[in-house]
Formats: sequence, structure tokens, C-alpha cells
Amino acid sequence: MGSIKDKVAIIGMGCTRFGERWDASGQDLIIEAVKEALEDANVEIKDIDAAWLGVCFPRISLGLTGMPLSTALKLPFLPVTHVENLCATGTEAIRAAAYAIAAGTCEIALVVGVEKLKDLGYSGVPEVVSDDWCSKFYFSTIGPPGAFAQMATRYFAKYEIPPVKGKEILAKISVKSHEAGALNPKAHLRRRITIEEALKAPIIAWPLGLYDCCGVSDGAAAAILVPAEKAKEYREDPIYIKALQVAVSSGEELLYNWDGVHVESTVRAAQRAYREAGIKNPRKQLDLLELHDCFSITELVTYEDIGVSPRGRAGEDVMSGLFDLKGEIPCQSDGGLKCFGHPIGASGIRMMYEIYKQLQGKAGERQKQGRCELGLTHNLGGYPFRAIAAICILGAHRG
Repeated sequence: MGSIKDKVAIIGMGCTRFGERWDASGQDLIIEAVKEALEDANVEIKDIDAAWLGVCFPRISLGLTGMPLSTALKLPFLPVTHVENLCATGTEAIRAAAYAIAAGTCEIALVVGVEKLKDLGYSGVPEVVSDDWCSKFYFSTIGPPGAFAQMATRYFAKYEIPPVKGKEILAKISVKSHEAGALNPKAHLRRRITIEEALKAPIIAWPLGLYDCCGVSDGAAAAILVPAEKAKEYREDPIYIKALQVAVSSGEELLYNWDGVHVESTVRAAQRAYREAGIKNPRKQLDLLELHDCFSITELVTYEDIGVSPRGRAGEDVMSGLFDLKGEIPCQSDGGLKCFGHPIGASGIRMMYEIYKQLQGKAGERQKQGRCELGLTHNLGGYPFRAIAAICILGAHRG
């Protein structure tokens, strides 16, 4: 398999404030994110060669094509491609642009992810049920909280974790995210919570309570990509793409020997990303993580799926503070999906925005202390037993 390691760099990024953005349309959010990205990269719209627009639920406010991006930004007859891959949509759009840059088909690429979920008019996101056996026979009877709650109870049982202790581990994950989110002016939820509050919160699907679940947000994020060898012509501190991998399950985990406590798509995507980036020991080599914490149990299991924590031992790492803002490997330093928010098309790019700022030493109060050279982002679309997983590894240095 070919590699784009160190062939593509990010020279500019932008991100809106996430939240209940009743004040803005989808196109308004696009303009807000792109304006910051252009200023950050010190380029103009006229410099862009091609663009990609990531939207997961376009029918809500933006339509089914790439045209809303062209219209909002008044792009002069440039190719604009609409990308959708569930919660991996933003990362998938970055991947498409990165491969175009690496192939030499464009010099400056713009990528935007956006979603206006609050315009749905209810809490939650639409169910995506396709015309296949897995969707018809399983997805039609369960929603995301229930599916991930099953993973949590199975995890507690397999690793003989008493439910009370398990709930405390999940609560600690949420408290950590709220601590970081409170420091982030762009986050949707900026309120610190205690372990006690998380444990006493209303149950959504046992053992997942209110604070174990991410919210529904509006928002947009943008990135500008160029060939790595030209990146320093634009800025002194570009960030380099070390790996971009996506893995999609066929649903066979439901039929064969799935243990219920891991996501095979994440495992495969991470393994391929590490090979591409040349990472042998992720626990020692990675400095930052942005994981797809749609639910606290998802974050817990992902630590193990990406090989940072041993199987069944991620809870020990969580309770030790390893992943805290001041820990050795901060995870969700911007608040994560839990507190920054989860406008689906924008989430993958928002994660990269945080890693990008951290690697540049520009994350303000949230800045990681000590070594900060490699960061990983992870998106998960679908359910634990049938998922799309996307992994991106970014580095502060080329080569």
C-alpha cells in the first residue's frame, strides 16, 4: 500500500464556536470557519485550486452537492466535491484532499466540514438505515445509546469490573472532558462537573447517564492543505500529515466471534496508520489524542483499540490521570465530542484543529506541557459492531 507520509501539510485551519447556532445558517458557518483558515494560512480564496465539503445530513439545510460551498465562498468555477461517511465525514474529506495534493493534481486544497443539527428540531440525530441485512435486522431495533450501553455492560462483565467501579471510570472520563471544555471559548459545553454529579445524572441507557453522552451541536471547521515541500513558503510552523487511514466493517462481527468490547474497524485503521507513520509504540510515541467520545465507553474502549492501553486496563490509565489535560498523553484537550460538540460533518476536522494548535504551541490555557510532536485523531461512524473508523496522525516536523 502506498503512503502519503510527509507528502502533505496543513498550513491553515479555522473552526467556529460549536453549539446551538440559531444565529447562523450552514453557509454562515462555512464562511466563519474558512475566513479563519484563510487568515491563518495567509492565502486568499483566489489561490484555492479545489475544495471538498463534508456534510453528513445535507438534506437538512445545505443540499446534496458541493454547491453550497461554492455559493457561500463565491468560488470561481472550481471543482467542489461533497463527501459523506457518517461520523468520519470530516476526516474522509481531508483524506480526499490530501490524496489529491499527494497525487499532484492540485497545489492548494480547501476542506470544510459543517453540520446544522439543531435545525432538525429535536434532540438526537437521524437514524441511517440502509437496504442491507444488517440494517434491517439489527439497526431497526436499537439506537446509539443502547448500542454503546451494551458495550459498557459487556466490558464490565468481561474484565470483571464491578458496575460501581465501572461507572466511576466512565464518570472520570466525562469530568476530564468537561475540565478541558471549560477552558475552550469555542466549546459548546463550558461547565466543569464533579464525579458525584456524573454518577447521579439521569440514566439514558444503563450504565450511561446524561454526562456519558455527547450533545447535539451546530458548527463548522476548515483546513487548507499544500504539498509538504512547499509548506514553509506559507508559514514557519506547518503541520504534516503522517498517516490517514479508514476502515469500514461489513457487519461480519455480528455473525462470528465478536467479543463485544472492541471495534474492529478502529483496530484495523490504527494498525494501518501506525505502519504508514512508522509508529512502533503508540503509548510512548504519541503525545496527544482526540478520540471519538460519542459516549464515555467509546473513549475507554478506543484507548485499547488503538494500542495505547492494554486490553482490560484502560480504566486504570484513566483513573491514574494519564489522559488528563496535565497528564502524559492528554486526550480531548479541547473538550472532545462530549463538550466541544459533535456537528457530524465538522467533527473530524475540529479534532485536527486542536491537534494542529497544540503541535504549534498555540492552544493557550490548554497547551500540553513538555514534548508535543505527534497527535492522533480518531472518528467512529456507526455502531460498535459495524462501524466506519478513521485515523489521522499529524506531526510537527517533516521526516
